[in-house]
Amino acid sequence: MRGRPEIEAELTGPGGLLEVVDGSVLGEPMKVFKDRSACLRELLASAEGFGDMEHIVCGDLRMSFSSLLGAVASTAKVLREEFGVGHGDRVAILAENCPQWIISFWAAISLGAIASGLNGWWVRDEILYGLRDSDPKVLIADAKRLARIEGSRHGLPVISVDNDFPAIWDRHAGAGLPEDTICEDDAATILYTSGTTGRPRGAVSTHGNIIALTRVYAFHGLRALLMAAERDDGPSPSPANCSLNTTPLFHVSGLFAGVVTALMGGLKTVWTWGRFDPVEVMKLIESEKVTSWGPMGTMVHRVMSHPDLPDYDLSSMQNIGSGGAPVSAQLLERMREVFPNAKRSLAVGYGLTETTSMVTVSFGDELADDPNSVGEPLPTIEIEIRDGEGRPLAEGKEGEIHVRGPLVMKQYWRRPRETAATILKGRWLKTGDIGLMKNGRLYISSRKRDLILRGGENIYPAEIEQCLEKHPAVAEAAVLGVEHEELGQEVKAVVVLKKETTVGPAELRSWVAERLAYFKVPAHWELRTESLPRNPAGKVLKTVLAGEAESSFVEE
Repeated sequence: MRGRPEIEAELTGPGGLLEVVDGSVLGEPMKVFKDRSACLRELLASAEGFGDMEHIVCGDLRMSFSSLLGAVASTAKVLREEFGVGHGDRVAILAENCPQWIISFWAAISLGAIASGLNGWWVRDEILYGLRDSDPKVLIADAKRLARIEGSRHGLPVISVDNDFPAIWDRHAGAGLPEDTICEDDAATILYTSGTTGRPRGAVSTHGNIIALTRVYAFHGLRALLMAAERDDGPSPSPANCSLNTTPLFHVSGLFAGVVTALMGGLKTVWTWGRFDPVEVMKLIESEKVTSWGPMGTMVHRVMSHPDLPDYDLSSMQNIGSGGAPVSAQLLERMREVFPNAKRSLAVGYGLTETTSMVTVSFGDELADDPNSVGEPLPTIEIEIRDGEGRPLAEGKEGEIHVRGPLVMKQYWRRPRETAATILKGRWLKTGDIGLMKNGRLYISSRKRDLILRGGENIYPAEIEQCLEKHPAVAEAAVLGVEHEELGQEVKAVVVLKKETTVGPAELRSWVAERLAYFKVPAHWELRTESLPRNPAGKVLKTVLAGEAESSFVEE
């Protein structure tokens, strides 16, 4: 009987299906997968072999692989001929999950352009910032989000998701995919991640980054199947053939796993849109015979705690993973009860927008035995724990997590200083997250220290603090996370008011809601007149504000 090490060596060793060799990424020597597509358009073209197999199911629309390729080719020609989109130009996409989003993405990257996925939950000011920052040739957006920036005079040509499709798909029937030269190191996407400086930063992923991720996913899937085949405790699970996608397409997991990796694997993909509805999810799992789902944040909790759960047949589910928020041992055990056919494949992982998605994964028996770990580094990935001076630490020592490999982003869009501070010598990514390695496995201690994880969304306090401090009655503000049973955390604001001002939580809540997405609006407020506790360097002591410690400093 082959064990895990033998199976992994068989897959990635010389002559293996996913052989790993010495190579180069963005000019830096590192381990890479030997056999890989030259660019994403090449991967897309290979899907022609799936022909009339169903690929996209969204509401009443059902689209085959052949139909997808035709729609992409026609849309790419429209982008080039009617909007002047070419190599390196940005195409901004701002819409809820829908086939138009997916086809626009494939059309843009097929031209060698860059698909800029704007956060669909942003409010007016955030959207306008994203448009200024990415500087696109054209904006593809739905009516709901266009209404948020109505009258802004952004000056961009707009393709309406609601009115201009599917006519665009049919405009150049019979057209082939573009043939522009695209290189591995060319930028493919800009996806925004909140920054500690307050404004979102555009993480640029290359064609090579995303293709490397597809190989990592292929490795994990094949490894799990081969390991299951070696067991004699029941029938082995079949490969996933229908994935449910409830994660927004402007997230790395929604776009790179839900779209790119699913296409490579020939999967039928089922998409939801609008506000998350646990009943709709259960209906889709039952009716479409969904075999895999990657719920974000509290989604799986909401399904499993719904009173109608016994009314639906969820037995088709064979692969389920959760990420975006901490996963407790109790939640994992409940997932095994609700999805018994997926209990061997339950998985949690660690990754960032800057790493194109997951770089470690823990699954099956390994996850059951040690639910506190996020697993071992995946092939081609190196992880180091370093101290404050950047020196590698011994196993078991806690420090800052650094990641290296072909999944690490190219740069932050038009932010050379932030790029240089984040991608260090040798293309090591300084994550800002705190953790340790033990027995080759990664354990996360905290996510970027002050980071708030609310329902799977990363919230950086600095952005909310800066917003609050622009209010004329606010002297200073500190934002922190407080525990919440379902969401993981909620946002709390501690606000110091200026003397002789009268303002209450309701006005401050409205102030933030007008400027930031709803999930960033504090749910808890503490108004005070005394200054925030700080250390000698001026850093706010949030542990003191949270009641976790007493200040050891005396202000003078």
